Amino acid sequence: MEKSSPSEADRRIIIGKVGAPHGVKGEVKIIPMTDFPERFDGMTRCFIGDRLITIKGVRHQKNHVLMIFDGIAKREDAAALTGTFVSVDRSEAMPLKEGEYYTADIIGLSVEETDGTILGVVTDVIRTGSNDVYVVSLPGRSEDVLVPALKKVVREISIEDGRMVVLMPEVAE
Repeated sequence: MEKSSPSEADRRIIIGKVGAPHGVKGEVKIIPMTDFPERFDGMTRCFIGDRLITIKGVRHQKNHVLMIFDGIAKREDAAALTGTFVSVDRSEAMPLKEGEYYTADIIGLSVEETDGTILGVVTDVIRTGSNDVYVVSLPGRSEDVLVPALKKVVREISIEDGRMVVLMPEVAE
């Protein structure tokens, strides 16, 4: 296993999280954090936390992916990985359609209203099933604003410019 540099970590996309060990021979459950669970098929290496690791085997089981890694031969070794993220270099990310974005690219965007008023910064993305919801942290306020990821609300996203333009619906008080 090799360690990567911090600048390399910035170029990675999280695709899963290591769950509990499976069996006694070092296999682990991976909780997919991708819309493309088939992307695990054929992978030969990935990052577990900040370590580059070789994949010896991949198989699917219900909503999880079971993986076995080179150098992880016992249940105890596998248990030590629990809770760490599985990531790949951005160059290995699955291609997206126009208007689709990776969560990692959305988090950190500056959010402004159509009139130019700055609201805050996206700090999280909630996946609801029907549409995502962006959590926007407001400067100087303890509560966050939830912005539904709908075309009628989110008018523009520019990853290159680091901003999102929204038209917030009026709220009756």
